[in-house]
Amino acid sequence: GDDRYRSTDWTRGPWGPDSQHAGPPSALLGREIERLHPAPMLVARITFEILRPVPIETLQMKSEVLRPGRRVQLTQASLAADGLEVMRAAAWSIRTTELGFDRAPTIDAPPDSPADGKETAAFPADYSPNYIDAMEWRLVHGTFLQPGPATAWTRMRHPLVDDEPPTPLTRVLAAADSASGISSQLEFGEWMFINPDLSVYLHRLPEGDWIRLDAVTYPEPNGVGLARSTISDRRSSIGGSMQ
Repeated sequence: GDDRYRSTDWTRGPWGPDSQHAGPPSALLGREIERLHPAPMLVARITFEILRPVPIETLQMKSEVLRPGRRVQLTQASLAADGLEVMRAAAWSIRTTELGFDRAPTIDAPPDSPADGKETAAFPADYSPNYIDAMEWRLVHGTFLQPGPATAWTRMRHPLVDDEPPTPLTRVLAAADSASGISSQLEFGEWMFINPDLSVYLHRLPEGDWIRLDAVTYPEPNGVGLARSTISDRRSSIGGSMQ
């Protein structure tokens, strides 16, 4: 594929007025990869490399199938601004089929729902509108500005692409990069922590439009940290992310 997409201010991230939060371009790359795999397949793992800040400009999408197959397929996609690559993704898609056994009884259902969360006002950013404004947030544990683990339900207020309903995959990817933000262990005003990557694993797609992130961050005094989250819908866990 080779297409162009015009970014809007709803993609703006917390680090400056001219760059995007990684959520919207992650979802856009996932949308492209999803369009290239044959049905019925599930994007079971997708890894994003954030090569440089993604500007709020017109972005060029390129994609290709690296390893086609009826059972598994490896696909990559990239976004560029003015000819400079800014973000790329690689995904393994796996064919789905009904195998005839019941879901394992040890799988936990989420102990809460969006109704249990506290509706959270927009993140106090210097620039608006922005990505945080574009999402609805219900915090069950923790807050944006309170250091420590956090659990949040979130859903998109706006479509990813005009006149197109978001797919279940793009709903997950629009939210997943926020795990490190909601579970920060360091004060936003004192520390800068921008992840260069995001990996998402899924064993099924979400049902409904609410996505739950149960996230924790492990920062080290050597300057390296790891954020991870369990991703759920209203029924149970659907996968996880690491940054």
